[in-house]
Amino acid sequence: MTSESGNWVGRSLPRLEDPAIVRGWGNYVADIAARDTCSYAVFVRSTVASGRIRSVSAPAGVVLVTAADLADTLPVTPRLNRPDYVPVDMPLLADGVVRFVGEPIAMVVARTQAEAEDAAELVEVDIETLEPVLDAARAVRPGAPLVHPGPFPGDPNTVVDGRLTTEGYDAAVEAAHRLVEIEVSCGRQSAMPMEARASHVSFDRASGRVTLSTTTQMPHVIRTGLCDSLQIPEDRLRVVAPDVGGAFGAKMCLAREDGVLIHTALRLRLNLAWIESRDENFLASWHSREQRYRVTGAFRANGELLALGADLVADVGAYSCYPVTYGVEPLMAFAELPGPYKVAEYSVRSRGVLSNKCPIAPYRGVSRPVQTLAMERLMDVAATELDLDRVQLRLANLIRDYPHRSPSGVVMDSSSHVEALQRALEVVDFDEFATRQRAALRDGRFLGLGFSCFAERTGYGTPAFAARSMAITPGYEQVQLTCDPSGTFVLRIGASPHGQGLGTTLAQVVADELGVTPGRVRVVHSDTDQTPYGWGSFGSRAMVIAGGASKRAGGRMRDKLCAIAAELLECSADDVELAGGSARVRGTQASVPLERVARMAYHSSHLLPAGMEPGLDVTGEYDPQGTFSNAVHLVEVEVDPDTGAVDIQRFVVVEDAGVLVNPAIVDGQVHGGVAQGIANALYEELLYDDAGNLVTTSLMDYLPPTVHEVPTIEMHHMVTVSDFTITGAKGVGEGGLIGAPAAILNAISNALASLAVELLHIPATPYRVRAAIRAACAAGNQPSSPKTEGAAS
Repeated sequence: MTSESGNWVGRSLPRLEDPAIVRGWGNYVADIAARDTCSYAVFVRSTVASGRIRSVSAPAGVVLVTAADLADTLPVTPRLNRPDYVPVDMPLLADGVVRFVGEPIAMVVARTQAEAEDAAELVEVDIETLEPVLDAARAVRPGAPLVHPGPFPGDPNTVVDGRLTTEGYDAAVEAAHRLVEIEVSCGRQSAMPMEARASHVSFDRASGRVTLSTTTQMPHVIRTGLCDSLQIPEDRLRVVAPDVGGAFGAKMCLAREDGVLIHTALRLRLNLAWIESRDENFLASWHSREQRYRVTGAFRANGELLALGADLVADVGAYSCYPVTYGVEPLMAFAELPGPYKVAEYSVRSRGVLSNKCPIAPYRGVSRPVQTLAMERLMDVAATELDLDRVQLRLANLIRDYPHRSPSGVVMDSSSHVEALQRALEVVDFDEFATRQRAALRDGRFLGLGFSCFAERTGYGTPAFAARSMAITPGYEQVQLTCDPSGTFVLRIGASPHGQGLGTTLAQVVADELGVTPGRVRVVHSDTDQTPYGWGSFGSRAMVIAGGASKRAGGRMRDKLCAIAAELLECSADDVELAGGSARVRGTQASVPLERVARMAYHSSHLLPAGMEPGLDVTGEYDPQGTFSNAVHLVEVEVDPDTGAVDIQRFVVVEDAGVLVNPAIVDGQVHGGVAQGIANALYEELLYDDAGNLVTTSLMDYLPPTVHEVPTIEMHHMVTVSDFTITGAKGVGEGGLIGAPAAILNAISNALASLAVELLHIPATPYRVRAAIRAACAAGNQPSSPKTEGAAS
């Protein structure tokens, strides 16, 4: 065993990864390309949303790659084994048909980036323009243009159609005192990582192998998908994710461009790089979250939610993302919409609908920001219609008993929904705010206070993904832990961090198991030649699952070290503990350095305990069913009625992520998520015109918030330890974004309550807020003092 258990877990250690990054010593794909004498690739992309390709040509001297050159490859066809799922093929380059503006049609290769860009300008593409379908509501109507030929068993262009109605739903609706119905929607977004996509392919003439250095979150899985498409053995392709400048889900999916790069490098026997531009990233990298939810709550007069009905539609764009498919957003919403609330009866239809727009892939939070928006707006609107206190309405419906099984079969482990809301009420004085709000309104100023309660499902293991009937079912993680003869530990993981500080937190977990400092544990990741097969980093999973596997490996290494040390110390292995870099007999001064124990494992194997193999090499694996974090976000805003601008004046987070392995890293994750949630709520939106052209292709028109728009975020932590996770830690990577939009829209609506304004779409841009105010005034609504609220309102 180890002494001083938990000595490193729980400490806010500086991240071990940071010194190299902040000194400019990072190693990004563009750095790799700059050091190499490689050729450069530029993609020629479609300028129309829907059409037939008549011809693609280029002048002599231009190295041009088209679909004809890729005839020996297979399309990428992600699948779910569900009767309502319709798979579609995505060729590496558009073959005969284009389906969205930005779809890659051809690739040119030249000696430099500038020459490749010039050569791309010389390529002529003749396309017969067809009528596009750009709206999910229109796409499902009879006679709508088809993005793919189908066949579609249900409505046109519908590729996922999940349905569930519990047995008692109709009776619960009939028994309700009031049905409250709202429709919420979310604009299309970009993950907008600081570093756009980039790839470098290195061809080794001696072995015939190729190394792809790329900005991916899932090196092993992407290797599988690429090799399946290219029809080559996986051993022929090495995938490495070097330092990655942000990912947020958009880099977890297979980039068809990478398949073209690898195929060309193999065919021409050269090294090749592609560095995506910012406008290209907006245009053709994966988009996210264009959804519309119609939600109905059946309430008793006392506010009890008897039943929940939902019709959920996600515009998934033109193709499916590998490996998670375009079912990821509608099926997550299908299963998890009730969130932290008790819902006994549930009726839901959730659809994924094709359109002639850039395909959709997961972005931090996936569907949950919209799910939380729907449920939290429903709660506030219901409180108004039922003339009930908005906090008490939630307290009446929040889950209290665990484990809790939802109508869709999702099992929630121990959480603190009620306690977190009560803690939030201690942090924010509702009475004091109500006094300020009334005084401000008399002066013509509109202050609002809003909040959201939510659950964040994290650490999805194989059972969670198997429930979606995924043909490729992620979940488990494996690690390999070794100790060399000098006593230094190396942890090789299948997860693939890209800025989360996982190298530090896993070192903390292992260090506690081995009685050493985290600096003595080197974490190796993101290289398919150097690490066990794993599923990468996404969905707030790495600390839970890779952390669990690392803890198990650390325990197995500890047991082996203690057994060897017992031979040196002439005692029972049960009496040996590891601490301070040594193995010692508990309760005595007798000890031996771990370096000596390691030497014996390798150099004196004849002295090892009977049956023990030489060396120090263990594995760990973990595959949980998943665990839930939970939080409450509270926001104070002021709305300018003349411009519609929203100023966030206070943002409070009460977060329960179980055991915090590194509290500073947790806070950083939440802060970053909240900043993106503010962006989702107020600023960022990808817009298409009526012809299917993306009109927000630069940072002049797609507006991320700056430090001026993001306030100081007040953090308050709670700790609920769950037996659903062996480290006690719960995931926290997405929660900041999940709760922020709903809290902000509730705050804006609260500020404008005297005008009876209810905002239901994000982003709530100044234009939309001002339009809502004007509409309310035109309807005869005038500002009046808000209803006096109690301390729990």
